[in-house]
Amino acid sequence: MEMKEFLGNFAAQFDDTEESVFTPETRFRELDEWSSLIALSVIAMVDEEYDVTLKGDDIKNSETIADIYNAVVAKL
Repeated sequence: MEMKEFLGNFAAQFDDTEESVFTPETRFRELDEWSSLIALSVIAMVDEEYDVTLKGDDIKNSETIADIYNAVVAKL
């Protein structure tokens, strides 16, 4: 799994945010569109695309998209 692919899949969970906003250093909670529903969408996407089960705590303990990526990689 590459970061670029993960960023694209992460960005796909957002309807109104430009994809160019998403970088590994993006603090996803600061995005206007971030919500608990998008958090659930991210968890579902990770399960479907990478066969990894993220928990709510994995999202809660992450600050940036890279943190979520690293949590996924650690569970592969």
